[in-house]
Amino acid sequence: MNYEYKKQFRQTLVDWFNKEKRDLPWRQTKEPYKIWVSEVMLQQTRVDTVIPYYNRFLERFPTAESLAYAQEEELLKMWEGLGYYSRARNLQAGVREVVETYNSVVPNNRTDISKLKGVGPYTAGAILSIAYGKPEHAVDGNVMRVLSRVLHIFDDIAQPKTKKVFEEAVTELIDPHNPSAFNQGLMELGALICTPTSPKCLLCPVRDYCAAFEAGNTEELPVKSKKVKMKNISYDVFAVRDDEGRYLLEKRPAEGLLAGMWQFAIVEHGKEDLVSKYGVEVENSAHILKFKHIFSHLTWHIDSYEVQAVKINTLRDNVQFFTKQQIESLPMPVPMLKIWKYLK
Repeated sequence: MNYEYKKQFRQTLVDWFNKEKRDLPWRQTKEPYKIWVSEVMLQQTRVDTVIPYYNRFLERFPTAESLAYAQEEELLKMWEGLGYYSRARNLQAGVREVVETYNSVVPNNRTDISKLKGVGPYTAGAILSIAYGKPEHAVDGNVMRVLSRVLHIFDDIAQPKTKKVFEEAVTELIDPHNPSAFNQGLMELGALICTPTSPKCLLCPVRDYCAAFEAGNTEELPVKSKKVKMKNISYDVFAVRDDEGRYLLEKRPAEGLLAGMWQFAIVEHGKEDLVSKYGVEVENSAHILKFKHIFSHLTWHIDSYEVQAVKINTLRDNVQFFTKQQIESLPMPVPMLKIWKYLK
């Protein structure tokens, strides 16, 4: 990779980004805390989905201090619907470390910022380059896809060790004078032009520097081995209503999938029993919705019902009845929100 190639590539990319970049709310700030929030929200989530969440979140938690000591239930409520809720918990834990250890100033070097809860190599690089103007790599799926084509890299991007190859490539290519626009330019290129299928090569600003375009094999890259096999589980979900019109909800465990979120009574189809699990006998079962919800390696197949409680035994600590008004303030995962919206 000669000097002239690197210079022309980075200049072309930066000029394109500065001219064509989308007008997004997190691009109106250089504040490290706000950049951090946006990067965490954007993990595994579409830009259009994130925008309203980002604006609402920062309206409620405008500073690191306001987020650091917020109640977890309120935090989860603000995150409700975004999914991957461990992101929110890790963000809060990391922000609390910044408040307590670094006097509310997000560290401006990779060593310290990488020690924060939930801050991996990509998030660290994004904050350092965008907020602080440091020439640090920020390699995500978009970046690996773009550079696998530009540089003809055939390493399997599903392998963790491969990320190192792309981090080294970015470190060599990055514009030392404008690392923010360079890194964001790579991400933007991957999101808008150099897409997973049918890349828009004729619209690409850096196609003259792209080895895959020249070789005519852009569709073969990046190389990615198959995902882990999807696990399928069937559940019956019961919206159990008592004589006062309240609904029974259960708080999920503090660890694991959807930790700390509230859900209607849920039993694995054919394996669990509503009475023995929740101590509630019911009648007048009315079918509500049948749908599936897909997690990263898991699919829930849900049949949901509204039922009337006729006998209520002693409830476990994490199970109780709530009024409709109370339910509105509780954080619920998307499958339960879907049922709740139907009931309302």
